[in-house]
Amino acid sequence: MKRFAQLIQQLELSNKTNDKIAALVNYFNTADDQDKVWVIALFTGKKPKRPIKSALLKYWAIEITATPEWLFTESYHNVGDLSETIALLLPPAEHRIDLQLHTWIENLQELEGQTDEAKKEFILNAWNSLETQERFIFNKLISGNFRIGVSNKMLVNALAKQRDLESTQIMHSIMGKWNPYEITFTELVNGAHVNTDNSWPYPFCLAYALENEPEKLGDIKDWQAEWKWDGIRGQIVKRNGELFIWSRGEELVTEQFPELHFLIDDLPDGTVLDGEILAVKNKQVLSFSTLQQRLNRKVISKKQLDDAPIGFFTYDLLEFDAQDLRTQPLKDRRQKLAKLINSLAESSVMLSPVIDCSSWEKLAELRQDSRSINSEGIMLKKLDSQYHSGRKRGDWWKWKINPYTVDAVMIYAQKGSGRRANFFTDYTFAVRDGENLVTIAKAYSGLTDKEIKAVNSFVNKNAIEKFGPVRTVKPELVFEIAFEGIAESKRHKAGLALRFPRILRWRTDKKASEINTLEDLRQLLQSTLD
Repeated sequence: MKRFAQLIQQLELSNKTNDKIAALVNYFNTADDQDKVWVIALFTGKKPKRPIKSALLKYWAIEITATPEWLFTESYHNVGDLSETIALLLPPAEHRIDLQLHTWIENLQELEGQTDEAKKEFILNAWNSLETQERFIFNKLISGNFRIGVSNKMLVNALAKQRDLESTQIMHSIMGKWNPYEITFTELVNGAHVNTDNSWPYPFCLAYALENEPEKLGDIKDWQAEWKWDGIRGQIVKRNGELFIWSRGEELVTEQFPELHFLIDDLPDGTVLDGEILAVKNKQVLSFSTLQQRLNRKVISKKQLDDAPIGFFTYDLLEFDAQDLRTQPLKDRRQKLAKLINSLAESSVMLSPVIDCSSWEKLAELRQDSRSINSEGIMLKKLDSQYHSGRKRGDWWKWKINPYTVDAVMIYAQKGSGRRANFFTDYTFAVRDGENLVTIAKAYSGLTDKEIKAVNSFVNKNAIEKFGPVRTVKPELVFEIAFEGIAESKRHKAGLALRFPRILRWRTDKKASEINTLEDLRQLLQSTLD
């Protein structure tokens, strides 16, 4: 546990990628093998079961520290993290226990089914035997919430460096289904489990945002242009008579989309398709808000099936006849994909169309009409490109259309978490509805560190009311909010919901009286429906 706590501290204190990779390599060189497995599991989102509710940890900490609940709550709002708040408030440990990380995890799992008193005794004894940073990690093991700023790519690069293996091999090995209780470190990084798991997906190939004019990419004939669909990126895997559907977030979503289950009979064994899960009716892509009706549903009603039918627009063929095709050029993979999709009788799986265009100028004109077909823009893929794991600059680009924007005023502010725990960085924005202000979005990204400090100072000086961690502020600061889409919503007071809202810029040149109105947004919504 001590070594893992030191790793977390090193990762949190550094903002340089190379330093973080070096810290990870050092950990993997020195830690217990089973601890290494759990670090990979925790950093890739595989959480242990939670045997204890966070509320119990809070009340036990309040009890043994004799902290008034109001003071604990205020401390929590200031720190921004429950696990860290508890670790800081607890008195110094009276004795030391130095157990391996995996032993602590196993001991926590043994609490499942025990009484609250037995759980309390174990937790209090653990708190009394760990230093502050170790307590913080211990509490995180219970909450299962590890946000350390380590991406899958960074973790893969560290493992590849430590094991002297190809990063693509490591990426493939740590994706998908594996059990940290059962697999060894060597088995995991060497991919010993890959061939035994029929459901195994491949790491997704991703694109960079286009930074310059497309003309700088060279001859348009060397590129394949496709629509960038606004749905859920997914892989469909058919092996040994079994069908699996994976989201890009590495979630198995097979049961959510019964419209695609016919592929268990129609798709050849040893096939992996890459594409987009969309709401599709009469071969026309519907809005993302329509697709949302079908997401994360354990039970799907007939009405949902009728209102938001699912289709799959295929982009790529990653495996065919049990052969990995990712190193073949895109143009060859596309030919094989077209032949396969055309052989399917069912219309819910379609080939995502290639945009046939002879010039960049003409393609730019077509791009402007992307929203009319519920597309976010255009994807540009080099015809001789391989299907890489993650991003590789130069081969795939996303050329998105400009976002929608609205000028809104900030009316609420709340402190952030982690490194932003001491600053008001989570903001709620409103537009005018007659003489009133109505909230339309929350956002927390888009400002520079200097701007965050300036806004924080404004909030401290101009707070009107306090509701727990939230401050109501004078409606004076105007911001331009960018967003990707707009839809009706019964859950929001304005009756509208903005998709992916973020701060585009601080409009210091505008007064609150000049912000947009709710009617402006309603007209925008109507224009997207026409």
